[in-house]
Amino acid sequence: MAKTNPVQFLHQVRSEVNKVVWPTRREVLLTTAMVFVMATITAIFFFFVDLSIRTGLRELLGMFG
Repeated sequence: MAKTNPVQFLHQVRSEVNKVVWPTRREVLLTTAMVFVMATITAIFFFFVDLSIRTGLRELLGMFG
């Protein structure tokens, strides 16, 4: 593997960073809001799944007790 001196390395890093397409502030805020909305929907969904399983098990075990 060829060795690169530190100056060449920094030049290559800078050139690669310039190729990155950075998101706009609006895109960051929008995707952050979408993550919070999806996390909330998922939490509500699993709350009701847990509630139904718990209720079902309580009823099922109540028949034997």
